[in-house]
Amino acid sequence: SVRLLSITRRQGRSIMTQSAAGRRPTRFDALKLSASGESLAGEVDAANLPRLADRLGPEAGSAGIAWRLIGGVDCQRRPALTLALTGSVPLICQRCLQPFAAVVDQSTELLLARSEAELARLDVDEVEVVLATERLDPLILVEGELHTPLPVDPRQAHGECDPGQGPVEGREVREAEREP
Repeated sequence: SVRLLSITRRQGRSIMTQSAAGRRPTRFDALKLSASGESLAGEVDAANLPRLADRLGPEAGSAGIAWRLIGGVDCQRRPALTLALTGSVPLICQRCLQPFAAVVDQSTELLLARSEAELARLDVDEVEVVLATERLDPLILVEGELHTPLPVDPRQAHGECDPGQGPVEGREVREAEREP
């Protein structure tokens, strides 16, 4: 489910809004958000995001991620958004094949391009750039930023999983794969 928590204005006024469960938050004008310094925040269950569903544990349950988009400019005074994500997602450890919660706590600066030409120019610098010619869906940005850091071969930190527990569903861990 998706819940839009609030839109906060720079002057400290808050407009509290809440969308019905399961409905997507309203698209927003990224350049306007950047220029005004406003922020947009919400929560989403990562299990409901199509690009992430197959990367999560099979019986994942809830995977609540809080997100916040903050308008502003980068160090060169170009329009930008900061996307902050916090929460956890359920993954399956490939060492012991047991579920574990992977903590998400990241912040990414997204430069805003006003045209395809500007997008191509800014993208050369290997900076995260978003084409802002149309209103953006915040969940598309959240899904893209959340998808990137998830490991292809997730493993718990050393000492946090017990390979001796054995994998689920009768599969065996070879002795060479076990860690001391």
